[in-house]
Amino acid sequence: MSRPLSVFDDRPSAIELPQRVTLEVVETEPVTKGQTASSSYKPAILSNGVRSTVPPHIGPGTRIVVLTEDGSYVERAKD
Repeated sequence: MSRPLSVFDDRPSAIELPQRVTLEVVETEPVTKGQTASSSYKPAILSNGVRSTVPPHIGPGTRIVVLTEDGSYVERAKD
C-alpha cells in the first residue's frame, strides 16, 4: 500500500497528493448575460484559497472537482 507521506530519518521527505480534489467555490463573478459559450471561463476563489477558472454556470457554494497539479476545473462535483 502506498503512503501519502514518505519519511526519512524521522523527517518528512515527500508527499503524494491525490490527482483530483473536491472543493467549494467561495467567490466568483456573477454570470454575464450572453456569456454562454462553453469555452469561456471566469475567475473563482476556492475554499482552500486557490484561484481557479470555472465555467459561467458555476456560482458560490458549488462544489467542483479540480486537478491538484495546477488547480484547473474538471467538473461539477457529483456528491
